[in-house]
Amino acid sequence: MTTNYHRTFITVSPDSTAEAGRVPPREGSIAQLQYALLAAQPYQLTSDDLLFAVHARRRAIPESEWPEARAAFFSRPQACLRASPLVKQFGWGLHHDAEGRVALHGVETERYRALSADSDITCLRGMRSKR
Repeated sequence: MTTNYHRTFITVSPDSTAEAGRVPPREGSIAQLQYALLAAQPYQLTSDDLLFAVHARRRAIPESEWPEARAAFFSRPQACLRASPLVKQFGWGLHHDAEGRVALHGVETERYRALSADSDITCLRGMRSKR
């Protein structure tokens, strides 16, 4: 099972109040770790890579154990990035390119608006925070 998307843009959740992309403040949180990895490496990681890297860092899994830990992690269903706090709370859209690699785009940016209107890619909304 994979969480990867291709040629897809995940927009900010419809119930988000964020007016601009902002850096998650809580050190070590899922949001902060996802943000740090994507901001440092735009279009370098797939969704699967990102989700596992955050999991491994939060659990202090040594890199030498990553292959086995990754297999165990993905042996159970994982939520995709539509459920990420980045799209639900912090004002970031997530663009997945043709190879499935992800980059952040703030809701206030021209690039966000262009991706949201691009008919050549799939546009999905982030999941709501409240039911």
